[in-house]
Amino acid sequence: MVNNRSDKEIEKKNSRLISKDKGEDKEASNKNLKISNIENSNLNNEKKFSNNNDKKDNDNKNITWHKSTIGFKEHCQNLEQIGQVLWFTGLSGSGKSTIAVEVESMLIKQGKVVYRLDGDNIRHGLNKDLSFSAKDRKENIRRIAEVASLFKDAGIITLVSFISPYRESREFARNCIGEEYFKEIYIKADIDSCIERDPKDLYKKALAGEISNFTGVSAPYEVPESPDLVIDTNVLTVEESARSILGVLIDDE
Repeated sequence: MVNNRSDKEIEKKNSRLISKDKGEDKEASNKNLKISNIENSNLNNEKKFSNNNDKKDNDNKNITWHKSTIGFKEHCQNLEQIGQVLWFTGLSGSGKSTIAVEVESMLIKQGKVVYRLDGDNIRHGLNKDLSFSAKDRKENIRRIAEVASLFKDAGIITLVSFISPYRESREFARNCIGEEYFKEIYIKADIDSCIERDPKDLYKKALAGEISNFTGVSAPYEVPESPDLVIDTNVLTVEESARSILGVLIDDE
């Protein structure tokens, strides 16, 4: 076969390929530069666990934190994104889970690695032994905060949709995960709107006395004082809410 392309055409094509490669290398370099500035939170975890011998849960001196050669920064570089936690809090029926599902879908379409931890779903497994007493609600949040922290350390964008009614528990989650990589998102809806929506008929049962310790009816909900974002579901659609939430993500670009 005769190659009819001129030397100039070949040179022009090669030049385009080189430019493309340089552009891709520059983009990757910029992304790695952003991720390289991440504090290695795995080191913080090692310190956290090694200094917790005074805590009741860590009284067993035969348990030692096993260090890894791979940390938070390396996990983030591997996934080309920054691990972080978006924490959705609000009354039952406010729209937490619905909006989290939409955010998850949008992020997957962007090629992100994301996982959603839903309050009801977790109570089917990990937390199925817990009741809705104040003590067990705190334990519910303690466990999921620790799980979300591990997911974040793995470089995963983690969406947590739990009522999490107590400020103290939400503050524990923020400290456990790390201030820089935690966003508290208040899904706002007044109690009357939630009762009207009542997608699971839970308010109906609670108001009839069939469910005890129900948040907003027979148990308190402590409204966030300084959330990172407020989403008013009486005003915004699900899609509008999700797009607003994407705006608070730590960007790796």
